[in-house]
Amino acid sequence: MQGTLALSWRILANKSFSSSSMTPLVCLDRPDIWCPAPSPSEVSSHLTHDYNEHTAAEINGRSIANEIKATLATQVSNMKNSINKVPGLGVILVGKRKDSRTFVRIKKKACEQVGIASVVTELPDDCTESEVLDAVSMLNHNESIHGILVQLPLPNHLCEEKIINSVKVEKDVDGFHPVNMGNLAMRGREPLFIPCASLGCIEVLNRCSVEILGKKAVVIGRSMITGLPTSLLLQRHHATVSVVHSFTKNPEEITCEADILVSDVGVPNLVRSHWLKPGVVVIDMGSTLVKNSSDVCGDVCYEEAMHKASAITPVPGGVGPVTISMLLSNTLEAAKRAYQWTQKS
Repeated sequence: MQGTLALSWRILANKSFSSSSMTPLVCLDRPDIWCPAPSPSEVSSHLTHDYNEHTAAEINGRSIANEIKATLATQVSNMKNSINKVPGLGVILVGKRKDSRTFVRIKKKACEQVGIASVVTELPDDCTESEVLDAVSMLNHNESIHGILVQLPLPNHLCEEKIINSVKVEKDVDGFHPVNMGNLAMRGREPLFIPCASLGCIEVLNRCSVEILGKKAVVIGRSMITGLPTSLLLQRHHATVSVVHSFTKNPEEITCEADILVSDVGVPNLVRSHWLKPGVVVIDMGSTLVKNSSDVCGDVCYEEAMHKASAITPVPGGVGPVTISMLLSNTLEAAKRAYQWTQKS
């Protein structure tokens, strides 16, 4: 077992952690939880229990996402009726990666469901960096496009940092621009957008009435896409946050103290039962395609965690659908700012 764990962490040391928002209308540095706690009936609709034995409540991310999308669809419809405008999302897809193409297809379909217009710019694997920057520039100057998403990862010959930095900050609906990330990290400053996966994590916790304030939270992974912004956002909600990464010694000693455990490193079944504190809330944001299969596996050993945790997100069907809804929400917020439109307009 120790040899397997050591190998897993060596693998993590040689790879970049990666993953696949409601934009705040008031200061993030608030003394209480993010939003009003849902009613007991709303909470129960997102949780599935097995009362025959101790098993964790399964968090239904799809039902949460559907509720969010229904609200967004109403707002988009109101905007169209009010000013004859709809939000627009521009997506840049480089290459033929199967997973990236699948993610873009899912995002495009989600846009259609709520009435957001979407445009996908496809470039070949061997495109130059200048060609990608030109594509970003065109979307930056397109007034009907309010949000820009560069589907990651990009081919190795392209500089992700340079390309992400070229997106206008007011159209950075992924929340990866250094201005947005920097403002998220600094108390008293407000990002225009928060990374969608991290915001989806908080949305799930809030809708399931999980208390964050004062709780011990452990985030496994420190990627720009998920781990880092999630740890920052949990601190904004006054959790005591520890980050576990590929160089952490005895990580299970840290994770077994967590009231809330978030993982997104892409190592199937890395987190086993002895890593978990009884009653922990597990947010599994890892997603790895099982070899020679169409199945997807999370970072947490689901079967073991079900008998230790109080609640857990499944993979798939957990945080993933909520993350997509946060992207739609960010795009709507970008359009509201661009048109200076509110529900009362």
